[in-house]
Amino acid sequence: MSDVAITMETAQERARIFFLYHELREGGSNYSYVVSRELFERHLELFARSRGTGRGLFPEITFDDGHISNISLAAPILAARGIPATFFITVGWTGVKPGYMDWPDLRALHKSGYAIGAHGWSHTLLTHCTPHQLETELIRPRLTLEDKLGAPITLISLPGGRSNRRILTACAAAGYTHIYTSAPRPEPLPFGLTLGRLNIRGDMQPDSIAYLLEPGSQALTRLARAHRLKTAAQSLLGDRLYARLWALANRQEPDEDTAPGQEPSA
Repeated sequence: MSDVAITMETAQERARIFFLYHELREGGSNYSYVVSRELFERHLELFARSRGTGRGLFPEITFDDGHISNISLAAPILAARGIPATFFITVGWTGVKPGYMDWPDLRALHKSGYAIGAHGWSHTLLTHCTPHQLETELIRPRLTLEDKLGAPITLISLPGGRSNRRILTACAAAGYTHIYTSAPRPEPLPFGLTLGRLNIRGDMQPDSIAYLLEPGSQALTRLARAHRLKTAAQSLLGDRLYARLWALANRQEPDEDTAPGQEPSA
């Protein structure tokens, strides 16, 4: 068996870790969920090496929201290194909200071979939705994406990572086969209904990411523990107060286009 065949076979057996990005900028930002172009390029250099080693977790890339930098900055960097990615789109923002992609952008991404999924219609926390609102947040974005892109849409990521059994059941009933969360964890193959992801912050250096990719690393275990504590804090404080504290801690920039009742883009 050739070395290439061995590498491909090993990749098919390795557990995945999904990384979650939001927005890229040329010079970065104080806002935690903005990653500089230069740092993203260094991350991808690491991911390219890791995907070819045959050891440790196999990195996969996702983006949430549909920011314009996904196509203007991220897509060319991904293409140059031959790394695939999945882009989850807040469909009601497409072609409407300044700074976010329009339909020609999404069609270009899809035509280039990138996977497209839904991220709700208005970025409202699904756990706050009535059954009627869930139809808008789950079914409308899937049908709209399918109509605009001419392809089945079966992937969804949860706004704010919020879910419960009712939401997971509603997502499956709405036609989604895989539901992406923000709980950091490895995902062995074959995939189940829900898939965890690690949220990437603008200060995360390649060395720390490389460590959690290593076989036997405890870094992801610690991150998962921190995520459980965060989830407990959300439950204790309530979503509205937690969101205010989160925005302060992460130096979130003002978003004049976020309507009352909606979650900020991250």
